[in-house]
Amino acid sequence: MFIFLLLSALISCSSSRRDIYQISSIGVIKTQDRITTIEIDKEYEDALLGLNEFSHVIVCYWFHKNDNPDQRKILMVHPRGDFQNPLSGVFATRAPVRPNLIGISLCKILSIEGNVIQIDTIDALDGSPVIDLKPYIPRIDSAADAQVPEWVYK
Repeated sequence: MFIFLLLSALISCSSSRRDIYQISSIGVIKTQDRITTIEIDKEYEDALLGLNEFSHVIVCYWFHKNDNPDQRKILMVHPRGDFQNPLSGVFATRAPVRPNLIGISLCKILSIEGNVIQIDTIDALDGSPVIDLKPYIPRIDSAADAQVPEWVYK
């Protein structure tokens, strides 16, 4: 399955011009019988070399069920769909509705066999296209002095 995804990206803050970028899926998320796997397309299997040395992977995927013009126009939401949480811009949330439907999840790698990565869990739907993988590197991917709003802890 080869899915082409189009991204609109604002190139300059002072310009109203938009460029179109094309992203190809590299695999798909599969959830079956409480087992979650990422099946990478065979043509990208060599790109997994060395990933087994990491305990966690950052999975970038496409919110394919929200890929329609109306969902992409939503710019403010109540985080987690909870109206008691303050109205927030989608860039201040992990909401699946946003101008560019890119989702990310940090996942524990359980095993890698060939082109299949078994992970502990992911907050993506079965069938979600995977657009990139990155190894989790604590020194780079975490911030000791990070601050978040109170609703994150609810």
